[in-house]
Amino acid sequence: MDYLAQARKVIALEMSELQRLQDRLDDSFIKAVEMLRQTVDRHRKIIICGVGKSGNIAQKIAATLNSTGAPAVVLNSQDALHGDLGLVNEGDAVLVLSYSGETDEIINLLPHLQRLGAVIIAVTGDPKSTLARHATLVLDVNVEREACPHNLAPTSSSTAMLVLGDALAMVLLEARGFAPDDFAKLHPGGSLGRALLTKVSDVMRAGDRVARVTENALILDALRAMTAAKSGAVIVESSQGTLAGIFTQGDFVRAFQQHSDISTLPVSQFMSRNPITIGGEQLAGHLLQILEKHTVDEVIVVDAEHRPLGVVDTQDLSKMKLL
Repeated sequence: MDYLAQARKVIALEMSELQRLQDRLDDSFIKAVEMLRQTVDRHRKIIICGVGKSGNIAQKIAATLNSTGAPAVVLNSQDALHGDLGLVNEGDAVLVLSYSGETDEIINLLPHLQRLGAVIIAVTGDPKSTLARHATLVLDVNVEREACPHNLAPTSSSTAMLVLGDALAMVLLEARGFAPDDFAKLHPGGSLGRALLTKVSDVMRAGDRVARVTENALILDALRAMTAAKSGAVIVESSQGTLAGIFTQGDFVRAFQQHSDISTLPVSQFMSRNPITIGGEQLAGHLLQILEKHTVDEVIVVDAEHRPLGVVDTQDLSKMKLL
């Protein structure tokens, strides 16, 4: 067996089914997003339930919704009939996942969800199923073929459910105007949260940790300043105190290869005159985007008048677990 060929076949099959899903999105999707938005705006919650593989997908969709500010919980369809229906309140939206639309546990649950006044959005592969007939709205995730070679194991169908759930969550996010700052409040832990909540001024080197010289300084002066500050770069300032350039260890190595004795030459002759800069009030997340775009080890922090306030060294970002 050619394992790679078989793997590519599986991926190709699932991609094909996702293309079919994309092509048949219609007004039902729009209505579903609006229902979910109204649910969240009324301070109600989104309840998701499914059995088997659909239950696993339900867990992931709920986690994505919660992480983007839309309160969501997973309801176990079996436990629901033994007390967990207390989770459901009038005005809640229930996203019910069942590819066949005929799963016994789900069908038994439907009358009770309706009795409690919940809005039911069915995610199913059969728009004519029992689930679909009893739902407020139906989202069709029908697939022509599973990626399983026997066309049995839920593969293409579960992928379609997962991707549709992501689409609902992401469109709902935009519809609600959920911004990066909101995202940061829900992700305070880890590098992502730190990057979204930390300001550049909080991570920059300042004071005697920053090497500074003026434009008329010599290379020797720059090296002494870098040694004193234990820094790999020195900020070069103009006579007015604004940023003139930056001189790094890399600049020194390149210059030394051209001039065996450069210690008495002016630093302005070898510095970079247009260094990468950022404002101190910017978030560290923006700083990471700059570092991703430009291959540099230092970014100079400046004020509105382009006066240098400090420098951010990528080594410091690693220590703070921002990289």
